[in-house]
Amino acid sequence: MEKSYPIIAKEGWLFLAIAFFASTLLTYIQNPLSWIAWTVTLFILQFFRDPLRTKPSKKNVILSAADGKVIAIEKMTNPYTNKSSVKVSVFMNVFNVHSNKCPVDGKILEKYYYPGKFLNAALSKASLENERCAITIQTKEKKTITCVQIAGLIARRILCYKDKGDEVKAGERYGFIKFGSRVDLYLPTNASIKVNLGQTVKNTETIIAEI
Repeated sequence: MEKSYPIIAKEGWLFLAIAFFASTLLTYIQNPLSWIAWTVTLFILQFFRDPLRTKPSKKNVILSAADGKVIAIEKMTNPYTNKSSVKVSVFMNVFNVHSNKCPVDGKILEKYYYPGKFLNAALSKASLENERCAITIQTKEKKTITCVQIAGLIARRILCYKDKGDEVKAGERYGFIKFGSRVDLYLPTNASIKVNLGQTVKNTETIIAEI
């Protein structure tokens, strides 16, 4: 986990500043719309929250890269490495934390970005048709995990701060998706899955699988 970072994600500072200024101004001039402005400000505040998380001490695990609900666990070919894999998908609604964390320690072998559609991220076809950014990480045990940020119906901005060749740590903040989205993890076929369909998970804290 990173040594420190703001509890409100930096991606939200501008939005929050504008909303707070507008809310304060409307309140000062006693505009009846001020309560709507403050409601929007509170929504922005909760959306861009990025609480510190403590990762498990257990070794050889794959951590959740996102907060949300597990909507898919299925065997399929990893479209980025062309290897047989198990895909675990987590859907984030607008009330989830949208900061993304690295699922394992390792080195980024490849980074892929694909422009695409903005379908409902809960749909299966969103994995291959929506705008997305994927990083493939190789662990020191030579295990390969692909982590894919996927835009959604409302989400239109994927931010990934890591590049090919970067060393990463499990629980390290590596990206953010603005306003509702999905993260897919492609895992080795021998990974022991530790979550169930419909389960609510948290980035860094929830163990998705053991390898």
